[in-house]
Amino acid sequence: MGILNVTPDSFSDGGLWTDPTAAVRHAFDMVDQGAGVIDIGAESTRPNASPVTAQEELARLEPVLKELAPSVDVPISVDTMKAEVAERCIALGATIVNDVLGLRGPGMTEVCASTGVDVVIMHMNGMPESMPAAMGDGFMDEIRGFLEARASYALDAGIRRESIILDPGIGFGKDPVQNSEILENSSYFSCGGYPVLSASSRKRFLATRYPGMDRDDASAEAALVAVRSGAAMVRVHDVARTAELLGVR
Repeated sequence: MGILNVTPDSFSDGGLWTDPTAAVRHAFDMVDQGAGVIDIGAESTRPNASPVTAQEELARLEPVLKELAPSVDVPISVDTMKAEVAERCIALGATIVNDVLGLRGPGMTEVCASTGVDVVIMHMNGMPESMPAAMGDGFMDEIRGFLEARASYALDAGIRRESIILDPGIGFGKDPVQNSEILENSSYFSCGGYPVLSASSRKRFLATRYPGMDRDDASAEAALVAVRSGAAMVRVHDVARTAELLGVR
């Protein structure tokens, strides 16, 4: 899954792809480099990030989706917490909703169920504007329990089992030791067979795990660890470097 941030303030590449033409070109490049999904986000979820309105999100997303969706042969995912944004992006061609709130926002479950899209349900400890630095004891079971409960909720709401992907939320309110343990045990979060998405690319804990290593080399190494521990998909910034290490180009 190649990351396309059309935000001015994302933690590692904010502002690089705010121009729709540049964003679409970058998406094409990532597909050429081996991306099997393009994940477009227009609201930063880094710690202490300020929320944006649905109107602002859509103003950033729509011009990219209108050009990109008819032109690529890989699925497009929209990274959003808002049902209004998801619904409009689905109408423009997105087929996956990547929701860091885990389908807890008003109307999101209904939109995903009624449109039949795939969903990524993520665990987040706190909220971006007020995220704790770590979880407590038993955090692995707590994350798994949350994901299991949200998957069950999604099924009850009419989302198909084969449409559900689970993400334990590396970097979202966990400390470096916790993030590494999550990374090394991806399959623990499958909750009975759901595919797991691992998203550690360019996150700060990698500097602790791989001291002195280039951040994209470290991200690729982490992606390899995730796949070997059971992740079905990895979300990355540098598709070429990761695809080469994973041998999927």
